[in-house]
Amino acid sequence: MLWGVTAALLANLLFSAGFVIEKRALSALPALSAARPTRVVLHLVRSPLWLAGATALLLGFAAQLAVYRTLPLVAAQGLFVTGLVMLLLLSSRFLGERPGGRERLAMAAILASLVMIVLSLRGTPERISQIAPLTGLLSVCVPSLGFAVGLHLAADRRSRRRHRRPTAGVPYGVAIGCLYGVSSLAIKGVAGLLDPSDVPGTLTAVLSSPYPYLLLFTGPAGLVLSQTALQRCRASLIVPVCTTVNFLYAVTSGTLVFAEPLPGEPLRLALRLGGALLAVTVLLALPRHDTAPRETPDQRPRAPLPPAGRPLSATVRPPPVDEPPNHRPSPTPKGTPHAPLR
Repeated sequence: MLWGVTAALLANLLFSAGFVIEKRALSALPALSAARPTRVVLHLVRSPLWLAGATALLLGFAAQLAVYRTLPLVAAQGLFVTGLVMLLLLSSRFLGERPGGRERLAMAAILASLVMIVLSLRGTPERISQIAPLTGLLSVCVPSLGFAVGLHLAADRRSRRRHRRPTAGVPYGVAIGCLYGVSSLAIKGVAGLLDPSDVPGTLTAVLSSPYPYLLLFTGPAGLVLSQTALQRCRASLIVPVCTTVNFLYAVTSGTLVFAEPLPGEPLRLALRLGGALLAVTVLLALPRHDTAPRETPDQRPRAPLPPAGRPLSATVRPPPVDEPPNHRPSPTPKGTPHAPLR
């Protein structure tokens, strides 16, 4: 259990650092579009900083293999959600993305859910399922992949409309979370087939399963969709939504597909489910739209300069002449001729 919790916290640190590094790299790249995936990949692989962030993410996925081999699916996903705290701290420090009141509340809820899930792991060991039926796995994963790609493309089209409020990226996060949820199921399946004592047998078992082929789709698709979303929206909002949706998807679908039982003891069951439900509140506490930045005096529009050859005084209105209060012009008597104009 201790090794699994340590591997999960290490994976959280690697994922958070990888997302922050990639966000820094994306700020120096031209605008990316999911409709042009080849152009996106070419821009990314030419950035050394982005490659460093991608390396951190790959190491995080490797750490997930150790987590899924030692911890139940619900507990593992609950621990992964706690990485949001690390992400908010790193994005505030290195990206200047200051968390709001609801985001700080979400950090406190995540820490509480971490404690509850860790406490639910104490006691008798639980059975960890490793193999999922092919029909059940594909019936869950294939529609989810289609939904994720369609939702992201729809959000991409809406973002191009004029006079639209700046979105915080919730649709992007939901779409990427579904992709990563399918990846989580595939990684758990690969972890269940690993046998360090029989490398040839492990390769045969993995290649004859659907898990690597699901990863071949979710890897490139998640790369293109996540990078375009990170470039347009704040990492401190995209990644929490993505992580929470990934958690919900992996827990609900994975528990059904892998038929992994929950704890039988009432207290451990309450802690496990309570920590999971508390993690869900993170998604509900996050804002749906970014607040418009306040206009500073330096950013206010200034009056246009006069055309060349015209004095500046010609564009400035003269100040009003002060008149005494209750001043009324004296009426002109009837029959009095007006002074002639000269």
